[in-house]
Order: sequence, then C-alpha cells, then structure tokens
Amino acid sequence: MPTLPDAMDAIAEQHGFAGVVSVDRDGQIEFVKAYGFAHRGYRIPNTVDTRFGIASGTKGMTALTVVSLIEQDALGLSTTARSVLGEDLPLIGDDVTIEHLLAHRSGIGDYVDEEAGYEVTDYVMSVPVHELATTEQYLAVLDGHPAKFPAGERFCYCNSGYVVLALIAERVSGVPFPDLVRQRVCAPAGMRDTEFLRSDELPGRTAVGYLPIEGVSRTNVLHLPVRGSGDGGIYSTAADISSFWRAVFAGAIVSGEWVADMTRPRSDVPQQSRRYGLGFWLHGSRDAVSLVGSDAGVSFRTVHDPSSNLTHTVISNTSDGAWPMTQGLDELLGI
Repeated sequence: MPTLPDAMDAIAEQHGFAGVVSVDRDGQIEFVKAYGFAHRGYRIPNTVDTRFGIASGTKGMTALTVVSLIEQDALGLSTTARSVLGEDLPLIGDDVTIEHLLAHRSGIGDYVDEEAGYEVTDYVMSVPVHELATTEQYLAVLDGHPAKFPAGERFCYCNSGYVVLALIAERVSGVPFPDLVRQRVCAPAGMRDTEFLRSDELPGRTAVGYLPIEGVSRTNVLHLPVRGSGDGGIYSTAADISSFWRAVFAGAIVSGEWVADMTRPRSDVPQQSRRYGLGFWLHGSRDAVSLVGSDAGVSFRTVHDPSSNLTHTVISNTSDGAWPMTQGLDELLGI
C-alpha cells in the first residue's frame, strides 16, 4: 500500500487537485499539503493556511450557534419558527420548529432545491448576488416557496431551513449572524481565520473559487450570494477545521451533553449511506461525524472520528476537486 503522502500526490496529479489536504490525530498533524492555485490569473499558489469557502460545511457552525442560544434559554428545540418570524415567510407552517429545521425535517420549500437537478454551473440566484449581503436580505429569496411535506414527516436536505435558523438566531440575540458565529463558535474554538467574507473583496491568503463554463475556467463570484449566511459561505482553513473538531468534542462551544444530542441520528439517509443528526452528517454505522460542502467553485469534506481522535479534511477551490482526495483518505485511514 502506498504511503499517505504518495497516495495524495498521485490522486492530486491525476485529477488536477487544487486545495489543501490535512490529517491529524490527537491534535498532532500527520500530513498537510497544499496543491494548485488560489488565484489562477496571478498564479498565486494555495498554501496550507489559505482560506477557502466551505459551502454547506457552515451548517455545523450554524447548528452550534443555535444550540448555544438554546443553552441560554433564548430558544428551545420546540420553539416554532413562526413565533420569531412574525408575518415574514408566511408559507412556513406554524408547526415548524427549531428541531425540524436543524434536522432537515421541516418540509419547507427551498430557495436552492438540491432535488431540482441543477447543474453546478447554473446561475441559480433569483436576485442579483450583491443584494444578498445580510441575513435579512435573504428574505427576498426565501419567500414564495410552498412546503414540500408536513413538518417532521421525513428528511429532506434544505438550504432555506438553515438561513431561517440564522435569521431566527439573529433576531432573538440582536447580533448580526456573522458576528454571532464568530462570538459563539469561532472564538471559543480558536478559529482565527474563519469568517463570513464578501466574495467581491476577498483579502490576501484567500482562494478564489473556480468552475468550468463554456470550456473556460471562471470564478464563482456571480454564482453565489456575495456574503454567506446560515446555509453556507463561511471561509476557513484546514487548521481551523481541526481546531473546530477539538473544541466541539471538548465541550468548548456547547456542553458535551448537547454535542451528544446533536450527533445522535435523527434520520437515515440511505441514498447517501449516511445518517443525519442536528447540523452534522453521521457515518452509516460508526461514530464518525462529518461536514460536507459542495457548490459552485467550492468542495469540502471533513471527517472526525471521536473514538480515535482522528480527523481528515479536504478543502478545494473547485466544484468537485475534494471528492477523489477525500475518498482516498477514507480508504487509507478507514474512517
């Protein structure tokens, strides 16, 4: 069997991977390496501390932010969305709760419906992307989507649900959602490089996302909201993701009891051979927990096995670059 570095180099070369791969155990780095370019036009290489968008990897941080408010009795799992939304988003049922939203069992209509068969290269935003810079501005795209099914009936992955959670968290706390995540997740986890950045003013040491359109490589700046919200769009580094997992399972963000509840299966998702808790994907049969992000110019997967304290993370600034690398890690590391 090839060594981990040799295997990763071979997969990266075969698939033209751009991004960072990281493996750590017990807080010690076993392997980390950057590949490809953060900015292709200026030929700026990715480095191990480059910040990347992690798309729906953000949902785990949103879930922890909401649960931290529950711990302080600002919300409850049984709190209804309607009790906070008032007259906004009238198509969300009166019985939809925080728990339904966290578990993707709300049944509400989705502004980016992943069952609709979109291609990653499609321009799916229904308003100009620069008009989606604050969570309240997302009301323009969240509204008008009928419910798919009654709340609690089944699992259905829902991006809108996590923006609604961000909106609820912002309203009950009185703090803008990006600041809330920074205060309640990033700060206690020591995630100094994790932030909701605007795609039109990316700072240094941040990767631009790329996707192939009409035979050329284009950036994702016209495909995604200019600034993310509860469903995705935060930027982070491989090192910060490792810090995130250590903090989660040390009870530094929310209590150990709540971590256990969030990583308790709420749904089986057989089509993906996985289960889902509250904000986290769960292995189909073992204790491994993961976050996954996939979007235009972004692919991300991080897996943490609390029993062995082993983490592997792949972040890429292309739409599908992470998948061959993370599959190789699964096979080599057995988690």
